[in-house]
Amino acid sequence: MKSIITKYTKNCMICGKPTTTEHHFLFGKGIRSLADEDGVKGPVCDEHHNMGEITRRIHDNSAAEALSKMVGQLAWEKNRVAAGMTEDEAREAFRKRYGVSYL
Repeated sequence: MKSIITKYTKNCMICGKPTTTEHHFLFGKGIRSLADEDGVKGPVCDEHHNMGEITRRIHDNSAAEALSKMVGQLAWEKNRVAAGMTEDEAREAFRKRYGVSYL
């Protein structure tokens, strides 16, 4: 798994259990394929992804989904700043690529 979120891809980033899936931090409206291409995803167990109690999972939990998208955007922008963009350039580049800003 290519991930700009973490280099530790074998364990759930929430609880540390072995990972069973990957969570795309940016998803919906055709955004997931871009997130996959850019590596804006991280390892999670099924419980924390979409199968546990609603208060413990990312999907179907509006607060967790909103935070996920914010973290994804920040990671994407940080990656671009490390490549030489200014913070303002990275923010604008994110908006152009994804057609939205979560921050």
